[in-house]
Amino acid sequence: MTHAAVVRSMDERLQQEFNELVERYYQQAYNIAYRLTGNAADAEDLVQEAFLRAYRFFDRYDRSMPFMNWFNRILTNLYIDEYRRRGRLRTVSIDETFTSEDGEESATFDLPDFTPSPMEQVLSKEYSEAIHEGLQQLSPEFRVAVVLADIEGHSYEEIAEIMNTSIGTVRSRIHRGRKQLRDYIRKRHPNLFERGELK
Repeated sequence: MTHAAVVRSMDERLQQEFNELVERYYQQAYNIAYRLTGNAADAEDLVQEAFLRAYRFFDRYDRSMPFMNWFNRILTNLYIDEYRRRGRLRTVSIDETFTSEDGEESATFDLPDFTPSPMEQVLSKEYSEAIHEGLQQLSPEFRVAVVLADIEGHSYEEIAEIMNTSIGTVRSRIHRGRKQLRDYIRKRHPNLFERGELK
């Protein structure tokens, strides 16, 4: 086999591996991007740009690290860079919906509830909308930290690696972001606290 054939074969394997990762993680990446940007158009742009950048540097991806940890670093850095470049991100109505993997339209933060009563559905939607609205009020660093910790379930160590900062900084951003989110919701949606939905 010639040198060119070996290189082509390696390139094809990398391409196939990358395509499989995109297929497997696209929806998860889109959901994170949507929670960060607050709207479908910006989320789609952010995900596309992040996957393009990931592809460009895929030969540097350390296979001992989970792909989404590596990819989330790219995604969140792009988001923060874009936020700083624009001065602020454009926001849209909290009533905007997105299309899930199975083609159904739903609210961004719908919580899985397999046997909801009508009242539970109303309360869940109100809670989800309050969280979504509150997240849009946080600075990008706080929003990224809170989304990665509380929605995506990453550990402090993983978030520190993704955000390229110390664990102490991550703890501080999560603590301050949660407090700002709680204060905002308490002010704008006091009924959620009165009913015990939030503490």
